[in-house]
Amino acid sequence: MSPTPPARRLRLGMPKRVFSQVLLMQLAIAAGVVVLATGLFLAPLSAQLDDQAMRRALAIAQTTAAVPQIAEDLRSTPPTVDGPVQREAERIRKASDAEYVVVMDLHGTRWSHPELKEVGGHVSTSPDRALAGQDVMEIDSGTLGRSARGKVPLRDDDGRIIGAVSVGIEYDSVRARLIHAIPGLFAYAGGALAVGALAAWLISRRVQRQTRDLAFSDISALLAEREAMLHGIREGVVALDRTGRVRLLNDEAQRLLGIGDEVVGRSPDEALGEGRTADVLAGRVTGTDLIAVRGQRVLVVTRMPTDDGGAVATLRDRTELEQLGRELDSTRGLIDALRAQDHEHANRMHTLLGLLELEMYDDAVDFVGEVVGDHRATSEQVTEKIEDPLLAALLVGKATVAAERGVALWVSDGTRLPDRLVDPRGLVTVVGNLVDNALDAVAGTPHARVEVELRAEGRTAVLRVRDTGPGIPAEQRELVFTEGWSTKKPPAHGKRGIGLSLVRRLAERQGGSATVDEAAGGGAEFTVVLPEALAGPDLEPVLTAPANSAVEEESR
Repeated sequence: MSPTPPARRLRLGMPKRVFSQVLLMQLAIAAGVVVLATGLFLAPLSAQLDDQAMRRALAIAQTTAAVPQIAEDLRSTPPTVDGPVQREAERIRKASDAEYVVVMDLHGTRWSHPELKEVGGHVSTSPDRALAGQDVMEIDSGTLGRSARGKVPLRDDDGRIIGAVSVGIEYDSVRARLIHAIPGLFAYAGGALAVGALAAWLISRRVQRQTRDLAFSDISALLAEREAMLHGIREGVVALDRTGRVRLLNDEAQRLLGIGDEVVGRSPDEALGEGRTADVLAGRVTGTDLIAVRGQRVLVVTRMPTDDGGAVATLRDRTELEQLGRELDSTRGLIDALRAQDHEHANRMHTLLGLLELEMYDDAVDFVGEVVGDHRATSEQVTEKIEDPLLAALLVGKATVAAERGVALWVSDGTRLPDRLVDPRGLVTVVGNLVDNALDAVAGTPHARVEVELRAEGRTAVLRVRDTGPGIPAEQRELVFTEGWSTKKPPAHGKRGIGLSLVRRLAERQGGSATVDEAAGGGAEFTVVLPEALAGPDLEPVLTAPANSAVEEESR
């Protein structure tokens, strides 16, 4: 048999749930306020009832002293139990429901009293202040016990003080009024407490729904986990409130966007400036996995609304992925070109072998010279017009690829570019991207042709790439420079619509421009102006670090 489990001991303490703790605290506060208010009301109530009783006694005394007959009888009759002063005083006492009405002379001798045996005796408390002409209110004890008293001087027709009138209100009646008021006061206090308890319960229920019935320890743990997660993950997170202002961003978001905590409380436009990234964060551009460019970074942004009317946007850095994808595309293009050249080389070798076997030696020599001359002519044509070796090599290679794709790549006669480029690698990237776009546009069309023009105007480099493709409609000529916009199918490694946007950014960062228009014979003509792209005659060109290869992303 299994041992009997020990009985669980009842542990008293604060409940763990936020709902229970909030309800308990609000009930405690409501009860405390009710008790405090009741005490603060009862404390002055006793003094107020005493004051009312004393004022009532004083009013009765003043009314009694104002009767002229009492003053006349006090001077003309002795203090007897059946005298006129006693009869009038008793009449007033009974009519006013006072405990006693005592009329005395200047020596303190009573002319009236509710107890007949006290008539003619001396008063039990000092009447000096009343005999001195003062009105007196007090709580004191006498022959009839404790009472609320009022004493006034008694004057004759000439205004001389000839005695005093003392009226008492039974103190037990004052206490009874106080005790009688307590149940009603407690009823009001209980009602207020009930209303407070109901309000506390309703508020606590709302807190329970908003906190999902979690304990404070759970909330604290969630906050700690959230901080660790936000600052530990390798994705940027930007949270916006219902007004569209930034309320949170983690370390990775600050790195990717190039901003700091100072943007908290600002709108995306204020924090980032106008652009696609701000439009995506603000929700003006909708969709999932939207492409945005910030500086030299390619970002994938996903924006999700939250229940409170705000939103949370996640940012992923695709710069390295775009670089690897572009390298993969370049490698595939090179492999295709090498495969085509290998096939063409095999055909030429077979032709040469046949000529030799037929002992047509002169024809074989002419055939070899013609093949070598074509390649030499193309290389010489490029290097005569473009002195920079990197750019010339790029165009020679692109010409070979274009020939394999059935496209004529031509360097215009107006091309003249000296070997004084400040950033040759950057210009190579721009030219490569535009030429690739043009080759894609004209591939498969009859009489396909791409023309490249590069010339120097002082220290400014002007690049034009024309093609004989379908061209770009006028209403879309600005859209082609927008991140994420493309007419081509996405490659295997990701999305398109990045290259031309980065080309324009590169040009604008150097104070230049990138535009597109209709070519003279149809098709598209891209123009890129790069001020200060060439060094002066007495300056050496500076080789900068390779530009972000994501610029080469094919986009149209």
